[in-house]
Formats: sequence, structure tokens, C-alpha cells
Amino acid sequence: MAEVTTIARPYAEALFRLADETRALGAWSATLAGMAEVAGHPEVQAVIGNPAITARQLADLFLSLCRGQGREIGAAERNLVALLVENDRLGLLPQIRDQFEILKARREGVLEAEIVSAFPLDDAQKASLVADLERKFGRRVQAGVSVDQSLIGGVRIVVGDEVIDASIQGKLANMAVALRR
Repeated sequence: MAEVTTIARPYAEALFRLADETRALGAWSATLAGMAEVAGHPEVQAVIGNPAITARQLADLFLSLCRGQGREIGAAERNLVALLVENDRLGLLPQIRDQFEILKARREGVLEAEIVSAFPLDDAQKASLVADLERKFGRRVQAGVSVDQSLIGGVRIVVGDEVIDASIQGKLANMAVALRR
């Protein structure tokens, strides 16, 4: 996975610079989301990997699918698709979008957090956790939530390289380490 991220990063950085210079971060974010959705579709992935399809056919097909989503396709978007097709990187659009969003969030001062809970969280619980994280880090926090029942109870929160483990599983693991000493 790291290799794919490493390959996608320069494309995301170049797009981010272009979007930032033209003050179009939001527009490029939406465009990349739509393109990533098209590129991530299993049938499109099969076409991307088909050696019988020429680069021109692939680019035309991909752009027509993007237009089918109701997206405006300008010269910059066409150039992006042509570059990705030429370099055999069209299938990396989901990862390019992810890297772009990380850069955008960083620019906007937003921290990405992943909250893993033993049980589903309702909106009020999520909002409370996000508010606590915003107070702790002094920045706006955008959080994704997932459920992992193996935690037994509580939550584990990852913000950057910091992990806040308030799960029963984490406490039991800490107790086991302490008892071994």
C-alpha cells in the first residue's frame, strides 16, 4: 500500500499546487471525488487494465463516464486524465484523491482523526468526542468512525501518529504488561 501512496503523492501534490494557485481547492476536491469514484468502479478497473484498449479510447471512455455523472470537464481535467493514462496511472485516482484531501485538510488546519468504537456511536456521542479532540489539539477535527467489537468497550482514537486508547482491550493489554513485570 505504501508503494501506491508513494506513486500517487506527486500527482496529488501537483494538483494541489494548481488548485491552490487558482483558488479552486473545493472545485478540484469535488472533481477528484467524482473521478475517483469512476476509476474505482470494478468494471472501469477492468477496462483500465485491458491491453486491447488504446490510450485514446481509455481517456475518451473515462471522460465520457465522468461527464455522465454531470461533471464539468474542462481542459485541466482532460489534461490530467491524458497524463494519467499516458503514465498508466489512471487506476490510482482514488489514492491521488486521498492524498489531495490530506493536503487540503492540512492547508485548512483540519486534523484527520479515526475513531474506532466497540459499539456504534450516535451523532451526539461523535460530536462530543470531536469537540473534546478539538479542545485537546486546538484545531478543527474531521473524524471518521468505525466499529470494532474486539475492543470490548470504549474507543481508540488515532490522530496523526498519536493514539488515544480508552478501550477495554487496551486497558487489559496494559494490565497484562504490568503483571508481567
